[in-house]
Amino acid sequence: MISRRASRHLGGFAAAILAWILCSVSMSLPQWRVWFFQDPMDNKPSMTLVGMWRTCVYHEEKNSNILRACFQYTYQDTFIPLDIRVAQHLLLISSFLGMISTVSVVVVLWKLYSAGIPKKATYNPFFFPGILNIIASSFVFISVLYNYLSIIRKDGIVFPPSFHTPSFPDTQKVGTALEMATLSSILFLVGGTISLSFTLPPHSRMCSAI
Repeated sequence: MISRRASRHLGGFAAAILAWILCSVSMSLPQWRVWFFQDPMDNKPSMTLVGMWRTCVYHEEKNSNILRACFQYTYQDTFIPLDIRVAQHLLLISSFLGMISTVSVVVVLWKLYSAGIPKKATYNPFFFPGILNIIASSFVFISVLYNYLSIIRKDGIVFPPSFHTPSFPDTQKVGTALEMATLSSILFLVGGTISLSFTLPPHSRMCSAI
């Protein structure tokens, strides 16, 4: 009976682990903000991808070839705006929480399917990973919101001269990494909510009462 109930939460587990993967992948991609420049021939790049940990600059040559140069961020770089610094830490924490939640759910499922839960148990064995997933969801959401607001406000970044890119783009839009992070936040919330909704069978509660 417990195994049947636990199997209903495999969908929530799948959503949470997919959220963790999307969070980790999106964090490493530069496509959070996509900057475009209308006159790339005027010593401007044709496009710049602004990520959480690196920026990739694309220059279009006269022969229509596209040159790409990527620059990694470090904690010593003072040009990184506050919203990116905050998002860096929140995404790292979210990825770590997602990893812990995944391991915790695997352990709980193993106990449910093999060893079982003691008859006197009245607690929700998925409560801890559920809380972790919801916290991770809120952290990713804050990171996503910060970046969405920066795009809406058309915020710029004062890059060092070595990046060869202006501080403000002519136009900018949401990148695929930001969309992945948004989906990750939703899936974390779904996985956490399903975990928290788990209830033990009436038989287990009756045994506990006896």
